[in-house]
Amino acid sequence: MTDFQILKRLYEDYTKKYVKKILISVIFTILLAGSTSSIAYLLDPAIKQLFIEQKRNLILVIPALIILAFAIKAASLYIAKVIMIGVSVDVTRDIQRDIFSSVLDADTKLIENKHSGKFISNISNDVGMITALVSTGILNLFKDTLTLTGLLCVMFYQNWILSLFAIVMIPVASIAAKSLGKRIGKVSTLQMKRAGILNSYLMEILKNHKLAKVFQNEKYELDRADKLLENVKEDSKKINIIYVRASPIMEVLTGIMIAVLIYLSAILISKNELEVSNFFSFLAAMMLAYQPVRSLATLNISFQQGIAGAKSVLPIIDYIPEVRDKKESKKLIVDKAQIDFEKVNFNYSSNDSTVLNSINLKIPGQKMTALVGHSGAGKSTILNLIPRFYDANSGDIKIDKQSIYNSSIYSLRQNISLVGQDTTLFDDTIHNNIAYANRNASISEIKEAAKYSFADEFIEKLPNKYDTIIGENGTRLSGGEKQRLSIARAILKKSPIILLDEATSSLDAETESKIQKAINFLTQGRTTIVIAHRLSTILNSDVIYVIDKGQVIDHGKHDDLVKNSATYKNFYEKQIKRS
Repeated sequence: MTDFQILKRLYEDYTKKYVKKILISVIFTILLAGSTSSIAYLLDPAIKQLFIEQKRNLILVIPALIILAFAIKAASLYIAKVIMIGVSVDVTRDIQRDIFSSVLDADTKLIENKHSGKFISNISNDVGMITALVSTGILNLFKDTLTLTGLLCVMFYQNWILSLFAIVMIPVASIAAKSLGKRIGKVSTLQMKRAGILNSYLMEILKNHKLAKVFQNEKYELDRADKLLENVKEDSKKINIIYVRASPIMEVLTGIMIAVLIYLSAILISKNELEVSNFFSFLAAMMLAYQPVRSLATLNISFQQGIAGAKSVLPIIDYIPEVRDKKESKKLIVDKAQIDFEKVNFNYSSNDSTVLNSINLKIPGQKMTALVGHSGAGKSTILNLIPRFYDANSGDIKIDKQSIYNSSIYSLRQNISLVGQDTTLFDDTIHNNIAYANRNASISEIKEAAKYSFADEFIEKLPNKYDTIIGENGTRLSGGEKQRLSIARAILKKSPIILLDEATSSLDAETESKIQKAINFLTQGRTTIVIAHRLSTILNSDVIYVIDKGQVIDHGKHDDLVKNSATYKNFYEKQIKRS
Protein backbone atom coordinates (compact mmCIF):
# COMPACT_ATOMS: atom_id res chain seq x y z
CA MET A 1 0.00 0.00 0.00
CA THR A 2 1.08 3.58 -0.67
CA ASP A 3 1.38 6.06 2.19
CA PHE A 4 -1.88 7.69 1.10
CA GLN A 5 -3.69 4.33 1.08
CA ILE A 6 -2.38 3.58 4.57
CA LEU A 7 -3.61 6.96 5.86
CA LYS A 8 -6.99 6.40 4.23
CA ARG A 9 -7.21 2.94 5.79
CA LEU A 10 -6.33 4.28 9.26
CA TYR A 11 -8.95 6.99 8.91
CA GLU A 12 -11.74 4.69 7.72
CA ASP A 13 -11.05 1.87 10.20
CA TYR A 14 -9.93 3.67 13.33
CA THR A 15 -10.40 7.45 13.20
CA LYS A 16 -13.69 8.00 11.37
CA LYS A 17 -15.79 6.76 14.30
CA TYR A 18 -14.26 9.46 16.54
CA VAL A 19 -14.72 12.35 14.09
CA LYS A 20 -17.21 14.13 16.41
CA LYS A 21 -14.67 14.17 19.25
CA ILE A 22 -11.96 15.34 16.87
CA LEU A 23 -14.20 18.16 15.60
CA ILE A 24 -14.86 19.29 19.18
CA SER A 25 -11.10 19.32 19.71
CA VAL A 26 -10.73 21.36 16.51
CA ILE A 27 -13.22 23.94 17.86
CA PHE A 28 -11.02 24.40 20.91
CA THR A 29 -7.93 24.67 18.70
CA ILE A 30 -9.72 27.52 16.88
CA LEU A 31 -10.14 29.24 20.26
CA LEU A 32 -6.48 28.49 20.96
CA ALA A 33 -5.42 30.03 17.64
CA GLY A 34 -7.61 33.09 18.18
CA SER A 35 -6.37 33.70 21.72
CA THR A 36 -2.71 33.26 20.70
CA SER A 37 -3.15 35.71 17.82
CA SER A 38 -4.94 38.21 20.09
CA ILE A 39 -1.97 38.20 22.50
CA ALA A 40 0.30 39.37 19.70
CA TYR A 41 -2.26 41.89 18.45
CA LEU A 42 -2.82 43.40 21.93
CA LEU A 43 0.83 44.46 22.12
CA ASP A 44 0.10 47.12 19.48
CA PRO A 45 -2.52 49.05 21.54
CA ALA A 46 -0.62 48.28 24.75
CA ILE A 47 2.52 50.05 23.54
CA LYS A 48 0.76 52.78 21.61
CA GLN A 49 -2.11 53.57 24.02
CA LEU A 50 -0.36 52.93 27.36
CA PHE A 51 3.31 53.82 26.80
CA ILE A 52 3.31 56.37 24.00
CA GLU A 53 -0.08 58.11 24.37
CA GLN A 54 -0.36 57.14 28.10
CA LYS A 55 -4.15 56.78 28.18
CA ARG A 56 -5.06 56.11 31.83
CA ASN A 57 -8.56 54.79 31.08
CA LEU A 58 -7.02 51.73 29.37
CA ILE A 59 -4.41 50.96 32.04
CA LEU A 60 -6.54 48.10 33.46
CA VAL A 61 -8.47 47.12 30.34
CA ILE A 62 -5.57 46.05 28.10
CA PRO A 63 -3.72 44.01 30.81
CA ALA A 64 -7.05 42.34 31.68
CA LEU A 65 -7.59 41.45 28.02
CA ILE A 66 -4.08 39.97 27.83
CA ILE A 67 -4.76 37.86 30.96
CA LEU A 68 -8.06 36.72 29.44
CA ALA A 69 -6.35 35.79 26.19
CA PHE A 70 -3.74 33.71 28.03
CA ALA A 71 -6.48 32.03 30.12
CA ILE A 72 -8.49 31.11 27.01
CA LYS A 73 -5.33 29.81 25.36
CA ALA A 74 -4.43 27.63 28.35
CA ALA A 75 -7.96 26.25 28.82
CA SER A 76 -8.44 25.58 25.10
CA LEU A 77 -5.12 23.75 24.80
CA TYR A 78 -5.86 21.64 27.88
CA ILE A 79 -9.36 20.63 26.72
CA ALA A 80 -8.21 19.90 23.15
CA LYS A 81 -5.38 17.69 24.45
CA VAL A 82 -7.66 15.82 26.89
CA ILE A 83 -10.14 15.07 24.09
CA MET A 84 -7.38 13.80 21.78
CA ILE A 85 -5.87 11.70 24.59
CA GLY A 86 -9.27 9.99 24.81
CA VAL A 87 -9.26 9.43 21.04
CA SER A 88 -5.69 8.13 21.25
CA VAL A 89 -6.39 5.46 23.87
CA ASP A 90 -9.59 4.44 22.03
CA VAL A 91 -7.69 4.02 18.75
CA THR A 92 -4.93 2.10 20.57
CA ARG A 93 -7.51 -0.28 22.05
CA ASP A 94 -9.23 -0.75 18.67
CA ILE A 95 -6.01 -1.56 16.80
CA GLN A 96 -4.75 -3.89 19.56
CA ARG A 97 -8.12 -5.65 19.66
CA ASP A 98 -7.94 -6.22 15.90
CA ILE A 99 -4.46 -7.68 16.32
CA PHE A 100 -5.66 -10.00 19.10
CA SER A 101 -8.63 -11.05 16.98
CA SER A 102 -6.42 -11.76 13.97
CA VAL A 103 -3.91 -13.73 16.06
CA LEU A 104 -6.68 -15.82 17.65
CA ASP A 105 -8.11 -16.63 14.20
CA ALA A 106 -4.72 -17.10 12.55
CA ASP A 107 -3.43 -20.44 11.33
CA THR A 108 -1.27 -22.43 13.68
CA LYS A 109 1.36 -22.27 10.95
CA LEU A 110 1.61 -18.47 11.23
CA ILE A 111 1.87 -18.51 15.03
CA GLU A 112 4.56 -21.19 14.98
CA ASN A 113 6.61 -19.47 12.27
CA LYS A 114 6.76 -16.07 14.01
CA HIS A 115 8.27 -15.62 17.44
CA SER A 116 5.79 -14.49 20.09
CA GLY A 117 8.16 -11.67 21.09
CA LYS A 118 7.66 -10.06 17.69
CA PHE A 119 3.88 -10.14 18.14
CA ILE A 120 4.38 -8.38 21.49
CA SER A 121 6.53 -5.74 19.80
CA ASN A 122 3.80 -5.24 17.17
CA ILE A 123 1.06 -4.79 19.74
CA SER A 124 3.02 -2.39 21.94
CA ASN A 125 5.75 -0.45 20.12
CA ASP A 126 4.32 -0.39 16.59
CA VAL A 127 0.76 0.43 17.65
CA GLY A 128 2.14 3.28 19.77
CA MET A 129 3.67 4.85 16.65
CA ILE A 130 0.35 4.60 14.79
CA THR A 131 -1.69 6.19 17.58
CA ALA A 132 0.88 8.99 17.91
CA LEU A 133 0.21 9.77 14.26
CA VAL A 134 -3.56 9.44 14.52
CA SER A 135 -3.98 11.44 17.74
CA THR A 136 -1.03 13.76 18.38
CA GLY A 137 -0.43 14.24 14.67
CA ILE A 138 -4.03 15.30 14.03
CA LEU A 139 -4.09 17.64 17.03
CA ASN A 140 -0.81 19.31 16.09
CA LEU A 141 -1.85 19.61 12.46
CA PHE A 142 -5.02 21.55 13.29
CA LYS A 143 -3.63 23.40 16.30
CA ASP A 144 -0.47 24.63 14.64
CA THR A 145 -2.00 25.31 11.22
CA LEU A 146 -4.80 27.41 12.71
CA THR A 147 -2.47 29.19 15.14
CA LEU A 148 0.01 29.95 12.37
CA THR A 149 -2.81 31.24 10.14
CA GLY A 150 -4.07 33.56 12.90
CA LEU A 151 -0.59 34.90 13.63
CA LEU A 152 0.08 35.47 9.94
CA CYS A 153 -3.11 37.54 9.78
CA VAL A 154 -1.81 39.69 12.65
CA MET A 155 1.56 40.03 10.91
CA PHE A 156 -0.02 41.09 7.61
CA TYR A 157 -2.29 43.52 9.43
CA GLN A 158 0.71 45.17 11.02
CA ASN A 159 2.94 45.24 7.94
CA TRP A 160 2.57 43.30 4.72
CA ILE A 161 6.14 43.89 3.50
CA LEU A 162 7.70 42.27 6.58
CA SER A 163 5.11 39.47 6.46
CA LEU A 164 5.99 38.53 2.88
CA PHE A 165 9.61 38.10 3.88
CA ALA A 166 8.65 36.01 6.93
CA ILE A 167 6.47 33.70 4.78
CA VAL A 168 9.41 32.93 2.50
CA MET A 169 11.13 31.15 5.41
CA ILE A 170 8.25 28.67 5.93
CA PRO A 171 8.87 26.62 2.71
CA VAL A 172 12.59 26.53 3.52
CA ALA A 173 11.81 24.95 6.91
CA SER A 174 9.39 22.50 5.28
CA ILE A 175 12.00 21.28 2.79
CA ALA A 176 14.44 20.60 5.63
CA ALA A 177 11.73 18.73 7.60
CA LYS A 178 10.78 16.58 4.62
CA SER A 179 14.36 15.43 4.21
CA LEU A 180 14.59 14.53 7.91
CA GLY A 181 11.23 12.71 7.76
CA LYS A 182 12.40 10.35 5.02
CA ARG A 183 15.49 9.43 7.02
CA ILE A 184 13.56 8.82 10.23
CA GLY A 185 11.05 6.60 8.39
CA LYS A 186 13.83 4.23 7.30
CA VAL A 187 15.45 4.18 10.75
CA SER A 188 12.05 3.61 12.47
CA THR A 189 11.36 0.53 10.33
CA LEU A 190 14.75 -0.92 11.27
CA GLN A 191 14.24 -0.04 14.94
CA MET A 192 10.88 -1.87 15.03
CA LYS A 193 12.46 -5.03 13.60
CA ARG A 194 15.29 -4.94 16.12
CA ALA A 195 12.89 -4.21 18.99
CA GLY A 196 10.93 -7.32 17.96
CA ILE A 197 14.15 -9.38 18.00
CA LEU A 198 15.02 -8.01 21.46
CA ASN A 199 11.54 -8.91 22.78
CA SER A 200 11.92 -12.41 21.34
CA TYR A 201 15.29 -12.81 23.01
CA LEU A 202 13.97 -11.60 26.37
CA MET A 203 11.16 -14.18 26.23
CA GLU A 204 13.68 -16.90 25.41
CA ILE A 205 15.81 -15.94 28.42
CA LEU A 206 12.83 -15.87 30.80
CA LYS A 207 11.67 -19.24 29.49
CA ASN A 208 15.07 -20.93 29.52
CA HIS A 209 16.75 -19.23 32.47
CA LYS A 210 17.37 -22.57 34.20
CA LEU A 211 19.26 -23.86 31.17
CA ALA A 212 21.45 -20.76 31.14
CA LYS A 213 22.30 -21.33 34.80
CA VAL A 214 22.91 -25.07 34.73
CA PHE A 215 25.11 -24.87 31.61
CA GLN A 216 26.86 -21.77 33.01
CA ASN A 217 26.07 -19.62 29.98
CA GLU A 218 25.20 -16.41 31.83
CA LYS A 219 28.16 -14.54 30.31
CA TYR A 220 27.38 -15.86 26.82
CA GLU A 221 23.75 -14.74 27.10
CA LEU A 222 24.81 -11.36 28.51
CA ASP A 223 27.12 -10.88 25.51
CA ARG A 224 24.21 -11.69 23.19
CA ALA A 225 22.03 -9.23 25.08
CA ASP A 226 24.74 -6.56 24.79
CA LYS A 227 24.80 -6.91 21.00
CA LEU A 228 21.02 -6.68 20.70
CA LEU A 229 20.82 -3.75 23.13
CA GLU A 230 23.62 -2.00 21.27
CA ASN A 231 21.68 -2.28 17.99
CA VAL A 232 18.49 -0.93 19.58
CA LYS A 233 20.49 1.83 21.26
CA GLU A 234 22.07 2.91 17.98
CA ASP A 235 18.68 3.01 16.25
CA SER A 236 17.15 5.05 19.09
CA LYS A 237 20.16 7.35 19.03
CA LYS A 238 19.77 7.94 15.28
CA ILE A 239 16.07 8.71 15.64
CA ASN A 240 16.62 11.16 18.51
CA ILE A 241 19.51 12.85 16.69
CA ILE A 242 17.31 13.31 13.63
CA TYR A 243 14.59 14.72 15.88
CA VAL A 244 16.88 17.26 17.56
CA ARG A 245 18.53 18.10 14.22
CA ALA A 246 15.33 19.97 13.35
CA SER A 247 15.92 22.35 16.29
CA PRO A 248 19.24 23.90 15.23
CA ILE A 249 17.99 24.19 11.64
CA MET A 250 14.92 26.08 12.84
CA GLU A 251 17.00 28.17 15.27
CA VAL A 252 19.38 29.27 12.52
CA LEU A 253 16.53 30.06 10.12
CA THR A 254 14.71 32.01 12.85
CA GLY A 255 17.87 33.93 13.74
CA ILE A 256 18.41 34.90 10.09
CA MET A 257 14.77 35.92 9.77
CA ILE A 258 14.76 38.07 12.93
CA ALA A 259 18.02 39.78 12.00
CA VAL A 260 16.77 40.66 8.52
CA LEU A 261 13.38 41.78 9.88
CA ILE A 262 14.98 44.08 12.44
CA TYR A 263 17.12 45.55 9.67
CA LEU A 264 14.07 46.13 7.43
CA SER A 265 11.99 47.40 10.34
CA ALA A 266 14.65 49.94 11.26
CA ILE A 267 14.60 51.27 7.69
CA LEU A 268 10.77 51.41 7.62
CA ILE A 269 10.58 53.16 11.02
CA SER A 270 13.17 55.70 9.94
CA LYS A 271 11.00 56.49 6.91
CA ASN A 272 7.85 56.70 9.12
CA GLU A 273 6.36 53.77 7.20
CA LEU A 274 6.15 51.62 10.35
CA GLU A 275 5.29 52.57 13.93
CA VAL A 276 7.16 51.10 16.90
CA SER A 277 3.92 49.62 18.30
CA ASN A 278 3.22 47.89 14.98
CA PHE A 279 6.74 46.49 14.96
CA PHE A 280 6.51 45.02 18.47
CA SER A 281 3.11 43.48 17.71
CA PHE A 282 4.51 42.05 14.48
CA LEU A 283 7.61 40.75 16.29
CA ALA A 284 5.48 39.12 19.00
CA ALA A 285 3.32 37.42 16.36
CA MET A 286 6.41 36.22 14.54
CA MET A 287 7.99 34.84 17.73
CA LEU A 288 4.76 33.10 18.70
CA ALA A 289 4.63 31.63 15.18
CA TYR A 290 8.01 29.97 15.78
CA GLN A 291 6.50 27.09 17.80
CA PRO A 292 3.77 26.11 15.29
CA VAL A 293 6.19 26.42 12.35
CA ARG A 294 8.70 24.20 14.17
CA SER A 295 5.96 21.71 15.11
CA LEU A 296 4.61 21.56 11.56
CA ALA A 297 8.13 21.13 10.26
CA THR A 298 8.64 18.04 12.44
CA LEU A 299 5.16 16.66 11.80
CA ASN A 300 6.52 14.77 8.81
CA ILE A 301 8.77 12.84 11.19
CA SER A 302 5.78 11.59 13.23
CA PHE A 303 4.02 10.86 9.96
CA GLN A 304 6.85 8.63 8.74
CA GLN A 305 7.04 6.78 12.07
CA GLY A 306 3.28 6.17 12.06
CA ILE A 307 3.41 4.88 8.47
CA ALA A 308 6.28 2.55 9.42
CA GLY A 309 4.24 1.22 12.36
CA ALA A 310 1.17 0.71 10.16
CA LYS A 311 3.22 -1.20 7.56
CA SER A 312 4.21 -3.61 10.32
CA VAL A 313 0.78 -3.95 11.99
CA LEU A 314 -1.75 -3.91 9.14
CA PRO A 315 -0.47 -7.14 7.48
CA ILE A 316 -1.20 -8.97 10.75
CA ILE A 317 -4.71 -7.49 10.96
CA ASP A 318 -5.36 -8.24 7.26
CA TYR A 319 -4.09 -11.82 7.46
CA ILE A 320 -6.61 -14.26 5.98
CA PRO A 321 -6.23 -17.73 7.51
CA GLU A 322 -5.92 -20.69 5.18
CA VAL A 323 -7.90 -22.82 7.63
CA ARG A 324 -11.39 -21.33 7.54
CA ASP A 325 -15.03 -22.24 6.99
CA LYS A 326 -16.45 -22.69 3.53
CA LYS A 327 -19.46 -20.55 2.68
CA GLU A 328 -21.67 -23.65 2.61
CA SER A 329 -20.21 -25.25 5.77
CA LYS A 330 -22.68 -27.13 7.96
CA LYS A 331 -22.87 -27.97 11.63
CA LEU A 332 -21.15 -31.27 12.43
CA ILE A 333 -23.56 -33.79 13.94
CA VAL A 334 -21.70 -36.38 16.00
CA ASP A 335 -23.20 -39.75 16.89
CA LYS A 336 -20.67 -42.57 17.26
CA ALA A 337 -17.74 -40.26 16.45
CA GLN A 338 -16.15 -42.67 14.01
CA ILE A 339 -13.19 -41.00 12.27
CA ASP A 340 -11.94 -41.96 8.80
CA PHE A 341 -8.79 -40.75 7.07
CA GLU A 342 -9.08 -41.25 3.32
CA LYS A 343 -5.82 -41.00 1.33
CA VAL A 344 -4.62 -38.01 3.35
CA ASN A 345 -1.42 -36.29 2.23
CA PHE A 346 0.24 -33.48 4.12
CA ASN A 347 3.39 -31.40 4.34
CA TYR A 348 3.91 -28.23 6.37
CA SER A 349 5.09 -26.14 3.42
CA SER A 350 5.83 -26.59 -0.25
CA ASN A 351 9.55 -26.69 0.55
CA ASP A 352 9.24 -29.45 3.16
CA SER A 353 9.24 -33.17 2.53
CA THR A 354 5.97 -35.10 2.75
CA VAL A 355 4.95 -35.72 6.38
CA LEU A 356 1.90 -37.92 5.68
CA ASN A 357 1.70 -40.01 2.53
CA SER A 358 -1.70 -41.35 1.46
CA ILE A 359 -2.79 -42.14 5.03
CA ASN A 360 -5.89 -44.32 5.47
CA LEU A 361 -7.26 -44.82 8.98
CA LYS A 362 -10.51 -46.24 10.29
CA ILE A 363 -10.86 -45.12 13.89
CA PRO A 364 -13.83 -46.87 15.51
CA GLY A 365 -16.31 -44.74 17.44
CA GLN A 366 -16.40 -44.80 21.24
CA LYS A 367 -13.21 -46.87 21.40
CA MET A 368 -9.52 -46.23 21.96
CA THR A 369 -7.11 -46.17 19.04
CA ALA A 370 -3.38 -45.96 19.63
CA LEU A 371 -0.82 -44.50 17.27
CA VAL A 372 2.70 -45.84 17.76
CA GLY A 373 5.92 -45.23 15.92
CA HIS A 374 9.30 -43.62 16.19
CA SER A 375 9.71 -39.87 16.68
CA GLY A 376 9.00 -37.93 13.49
CA ALA A 377 6.82 -40.66 12.00
CA GLY A 378 3.81 -38.32 11.68
CA LYS A 379 1.71 -39.25 14.72
CA SER A 380 1.34 -35.71 16.10
CA THR A 381 0.48 -34.44 12.63
CA ILE A 382 -2.43 -36.90 12.44
CA LEU A 383 -3.76 -35.52 15.73
CA ASN A 384 -3.32 -31.93 14.55
CA LEU A 385 -5.31 -32.54 11.36
CA ILE A 386 -8.46 -33.68 13.18
CA PRO A 387 -9.32 -30.32 14.86
CA ARG A 388 -8.03 -28.57 11.72
CA PHE A 389 -5.02 -26.90 13.24
CA TYR A 390 -3.75 -27.63 9.73
CA ASP A 391 -5.56 -28.69 6.57
CA ALA A 392 -4.50 -31.72 4.57
CA ASN A 393 -3.03 -31.06 1.13
CA SER A 394 -5.28 -33.72 -0.36
CA GLY A 395 -7.61 -36.50 0.74
CA ASP A 396 -10.42 -36.23 3.27
CA ILE A 397 -11.11 -36.73 6.96
CA LYS A 398 -14.62 -37.70 7.97
CA ILE A 399 -16.41 -37.92 11.29
CA ASP A 400 -19.52 -40.09 11.12
CA LYS A 401 -19.25 -39.87 7.30
CA GLN A 402 -19.25 -36.04 7.34
CA SER A 403 -16.20 -34.31 5.88
CA ILE A 404 -14.63 -32.03 8.46
CA TYR A 405 -13.82 -29.64 5.60
CA ASN A 406 -17.53 -29.21 4.87
CA SER A 407 -18.34 -28.71 8.56
CA SER A 408 -17.98 -25.49 10.51
CA ILE A 409 -14.75 -25.27 12.49
CA TYR A 410 -16.68 -24.24 15.62
CA SER A 411 -18.94 -27.32 15.57
CA LEU A 412 -15.93 -29.55 14.83
CA ARG A 413 -13.82 -28.31 17.73
CA GLN A 414 -16.86 -28.26 19.99
CA ASN A 415 -16.73 -32.06 19.89
CA ILE A 416 -12.99 -32.43 20.56
CA SER A 417 -10.87 -32.30 23.71
CA LEU A 418 -7.09 -32.24 23.62
CA VAL A 419 -4.67 -33.40 26.28
CA GLY A 420 -1.22 -32.62 24.96
CA GLN A 421 2.17 -33.98 25.90
CA ASP A 422 3.27 -30.50 26.94
CA THR A 423 0.65 -29.34 29.41
CA THR A 424 -0.46 -25.78 28.76
CA LEU A 425 -1.89 -23.77 31.65
CA PHE A 426 -2.61 -20.09 32.27
CA ASP A 427 -1.22 -17.84 34.98
CA ASP A 428 -4.59 -17.86 36.70
CA THR A 429 -6.48 -19.74 39.40
CA ILE A 430 -6.94 -23.49 39.37
CA HIS A 431 -10.68 -22.89 39.07
CA ASN A 432 -10.29 -20.80 35.92
CA ASN A 433 -7.80 -23.20 34.36
CA ILE A 434 -10.22 -26.11 34.67
CA ALA A 435 -13.21 -23.94 33.70
CA TYR A 436 -11.42 -22.92 30.47
CA ALA A 437 -13.08 -25.95 28.84
CA ASN A 438 -16.55 -24.70 29.81
CA ARG A 439 -16.86 -21.10 30.97
CA ASN A 440 -20.43 -21.71 32.16
CA ALA A 441 -19.61 -24.69 34.35
CA SER A 442 -20.74 -24.59 37.97
CA ILE A 443 -18.32 -24.96 40.85
CA SER A 444 -19.73 -28.42 41.58
CA GLU A 445 -19.03 -29.52 37.99
CA ILE A 446 -15.47 -28.19 38.24
CA LYS A 447 -14.90 -30.00 41.52
CA GLU A 448 -16.34 -33.19 40.04
CA ALA A 449 -13.89 -32.97 37.10
CA ALA A 450 -11.04 -32.41 39.58
CA LYS A 451 -12.20 -35.42 41.58
CA TYR A 452 -12.22 -37.80 38.62
CA SER A 453 -8.81 -36.56 37.49
CA PHE A 454 -7.45 -37.02 41.05
CA ALA A 455 -6.50 -33.32 41.03
CA ASP A 456 -8.67 -32.58 44.07
CA GLU A 457 -6.18 -34.43 46.27
CA PHE A 458 -3.49 -31.76 45.90
CA ILE A 459 -5.92 -28.85 45.33
CA GLU A 460 -7.53 -29.28 48.75
CA LYS A 461 -4.10 -29.11 50.40
CA LEU A 462 -3.34 -25.70 48.90
CA PRO A 463 -3.98 -22.62 51.12
CA ASN A 464 -6.41 -21.04 48.64
CA LYS A 465 -7.60 -24.33 47.14
CA TYR A 466 -9.37 -23.65 43.80
CA ASP A 467 -8.51 -19.93 44.01
CA THR A 468 -4.76 -20.62 44.02
CA ILE A 469 -2.78 -18.79 41.32
CA ILE A 470 -0.54 -21.41 39.70
CA GLY A 471 1.99 -19.15 37.96
CA GLU A 472 3.02 -18.90 34.32
CA ASN A 473 2.19 -22.26 32.69
CA GLY A 474 1.73 -23.76 36.15
CA THR A 475 5.27 -23.18 37.41
CA ARG A 476 4.11 -23.62 41.02
CA LEU A 477 2.85 -27.15 40.31
CA SER A 478 4.66 -30.43 39.73
CA GLY A 479 4.58 -32.21 36.38
CA GLY A 480 2.04 -34.76 37.61
CA GLU A 481 -0.21 -32.05 39.09
CA LYS A 482 -0.19 -30.13 35.80
CA GLN A 483 -1.13 -33.26 33.86
CA ARG A 484 -4.06 -33.93 36.19
CA LEU A 485 -5.35 -30.37 35.74
CA SER A 486 -5.14 -30.82 31.99
CA ILE A 487 -7.15 -34.05 32.22
CA ALA A 488 -9.71 -32.35 34.51
CA ARG A 489 -10.18 -29.67 31.87
CA ALA A 490 -10.85 -32.31 29.22
CA ILE A 491 -13.25 -34.18 31.53
CA LEU A 492 -15.23 -30.97 32.10
CA LYS A 493 -15.75 -30.45 28.37
CA LYS A 494 -17.44 -33.86 28.01
CA SER A 495 -16.65 -34.03 24.31
CA PRO A 496 -17.16 -37.28 22.34
CA ILE A 497 -13.65 -37.19 20.81
CA ILE A 498 -10.46 -37.20 22.88
CA LEU A 499 -7.04 -36.48 21.38
CA LEU A 500 -4.36 -37.62 23.80
CA ASP A 501 -0.62 -37.28 23.43
CA GLU A 502 0.85 -39.12 26.40
CA ALA A 503 3.64 -37.43 28.31
CA THR A 504 6.99 -39.18 27.98
CA SER A 505 8.31 -37.86 31.30
CA SER A 506 8.70 -40.40 34.09
CA LEU A 507 6.54 -40.06 37.20
CA ASP A 508 6.51 -41.89 40.49
CA ALA A 509 4.43 -45.07 40.59
CA GLU A 510 1.61 -43.54 42.66
CA THR A 511 1.20 -40.47 40.43
CA GLU A 512 1.47 -42.64 37.31
CA SER A 513 -1.33 -44.83 38.62
CA LYS A 514 -3.59 -41.85 39.35
CA ILE A 515 -3.01 -40.31 35.93
CA GLN A 516 -3.77 -43.64 34.25
CA LYS A 517 -7.03 -43.94 36.20
CA ALA A 518 -7.92 -40.36 35.27
CA ILE A 519 -7.26 -41.11 31.58
CA ASN A 520 -9.36 -44.27 31.80
CA PHE A 521 -12.28 -42.23 33.15
CA LEU A 522 -11.78 -39.50 30.53
CA THR A 523 -11.72 -41.91 27.61
CA GLN A 524 -14.47 -44.27 28.72
CA GLY A 525 -17.15 -44.52 26.01
CA ARG A 526 -15.45 -41.86 23.91
CA THR A 527 -13.58 -42.00 20.61
CA THR A 528 -9.99 -41.67 21.73
CA ILE A 529 -6.88 -41.33 19.60
CA VAL A 530 -3.77 -41.59 21.69
CA ILE A 531 -0.11 -41.26 20.82
CA ALA A 532 0.95 -44.05 23.12
CA HIS A 533 4.18 -44.22 25.10
CA ARG A 534 3.04 -46.50 27.93
CA LEU A 535 2.51 -50.25 27.69
CA SER A 536 -0.70 -50.04 29.73
CA THR A 537 -2.21 -47.63 27.20
CA ILE A 538 -1.27 -49.83 24.27
CA LEU A 539 -2.72 -52.92 25.93
CA ASN A 540 -5.98 -51.04 26.65
CA SER A 541 -6.33 -49.91 23.03
CA ASP A 542 -8.91 -51.52 20.76
CA VAL A 543 -6.86 -50.79 17.64
CA ILE A 544 -3.17 -49.96 17.21
CA TYR A 545 -1.86 -48.24 14.10
CA VAL A 546 1.86 -48.41 13.40
CA ILE A 547 3.06 -45.21 11.70
CA ASP A 548 6.45 -45.01 10.02
CA LYS A 549 7.74 -42.26 7.73
CA GLY A 550 4.27 -40.82 7.21
CA GLN A 551 2.64 -44.11 6.25
CA VAL A 552 0.49 -46.74 7.97
CA ILE A 553 2.68 -49.85 8.12
CA ASP A 554 0.46 -52.18 10.17
CA HIS A 555 -2.56 -52.17 12.41
CA GLY A 556 -4.22 -54.59 14.81
CA LYS A 557 -4.04 -55.66 18.45
CA HIS A 558 -0.85 -55.75 20.49
CA ASP A 559 -0.29 -59.52 20.54
CA ASP A 560 -0.89 -59.89 16.81
CA LEU A 561 1.42 -57.01 15.94
CA VAL A 562 4.25 -58.37 18.10
CA LYS A 563 4.04 -61.59 16.12
CA ASN A 564 3.43 -60.23 12.62
CA SER A 565 4.94 -56.71 12.43
CA ALA A 566 8.70 -56.33 12.50
CA THR A 567 8.41 -52.53 12.77
CA TYR A 568 6.07 -52.73 15.74
CA LYS A 569 8.14 -55.40 17.44
CA ASN A 570 11.26 -53.26 17.06
CA PHE A 571 9.45 -50.20 18.44
CA TYR A 572 7.96 -52.21 21.31
CA GLU A 573 11.26 -53.74 22.38
CA LYS A 574 13.25 -50.51 22.14
CA GLN A 575 10.83 -47.91 23.44
CA ILE A 576 7.92 -49.54 25.27
CA LYS A 577 9.18 -52.72 26.86
CA ARG A 578 12.13 -50.94 28.49
CA SER A 579 10.11 -47.97 29.75
